[in-house]
Amino acid sequence: MVRIDLILGFVALALFIFCLVDVISIYDYRIKTLNKIAWVFIIILVPLIGPILWLAVGKERAGDRPAERARDARPVAPDDDPAFLRNVDVQESQEARIRRLEAELKRLNDDKPEQ
Repeated sequence: MVRIDLILGFVALALFIFCLVDVISIYDYRIKTLNKIAWVFIIILVPLIGPILWLAVGKERAGDRPAERARDARPVAPDDDPAFLRNVDVQESQEARIRRLEAELKRLNDDKPEQ
């Protein structure tokens, strides 16, 4: 009987530690209900039920994600990525400005009288 109590105690302690570390290290957007601080208090104050609640209803799993989040998480092709296209436009305008300035500098150097 003592062995069973000892084993169940170790299982409960392992579950407590696992869930506490999981709550602390998880991204905020993956938490379904409440917030991190509330879940930490629930896990600490309600020893066995708190970790079970966290695993059952507290966080999203990969299969639970809505379609829009899954769509946002996938890699985006460069021609579909607005940030990439914006950077390309900025880079092209900077290169055009550099070419204009170089041409103007060459023209000024050509117009300068020889001494």
